Amino acid sequence: MLRPELAAIAEMVPEGARVLDVGCGDGALLEHLATTKKVDGRGLELSQQNVNACVARGLAVIQGDADTDLGEYPSQVFDIVILSQTIQATRNPRAVLGHLLRIGRRTAVSLPNFGHWRVRLSLMLHGRMPRTRALGYEWYDTPNIHLCTIADFVSLAAHCGAAIEQALALDEYGRTKPMHPQSWGPNVRAGGAIFLLRAR
Repeated sequence: MLRPELAAIAEMVPEGARVLDVGCGDGALLEHLATTKKVDGRGLELSQQNVNACVARGLAVIQGDADTDLGEYPSQVFDIVILSQTIQATRNPRAVLGHLLRIGRRTAVSLPNFGHWRVRLSLMLHGRMPRTRALGYEWYDTPNIHLCTIADFVSLAAHCGAAIEQALALDEYGRTKPMHPQSWGPNVRAGGAIFLLRAR
């Protein structure tokens, strides 16, 4: 059973598409897409343990780093490139997003929202980096090195020349609903977001 966020991304993927899942974890999404949508799927994953899990599932996944290896991929070779809950953990999010938009005809990105009201309230009341259901790390062991809000990502997408085709707000349980990316409401209320992008 896929997490609700991954199920929402799967809905964005066309039948039979060529897919690259960057930071594909244990391959649950790729396996689901191969089974239900007959995609030609590939994966790039940093963790050797996760790569092994993907290979055990029969998936075409290689070990690699989004920050250093995406430049090796040719342009427009995939119908859709997926980056789920990873962009905030990259060293250079702008370069990574630029490569995703170049490599794929469409790009699906999901991310946590560090502007959520609980994060803001916790900082205001306690003066410490908060832990929430979506952000369950202490400040000193978090993989998230570029904390951003939904508004920050919308600005980055525009800076990279991306058009937003679809935007979904995620609640703290991973459930989705459509949102207007320029609206201030999701930037405060949503635990995260999913964007379907294309290069202009």
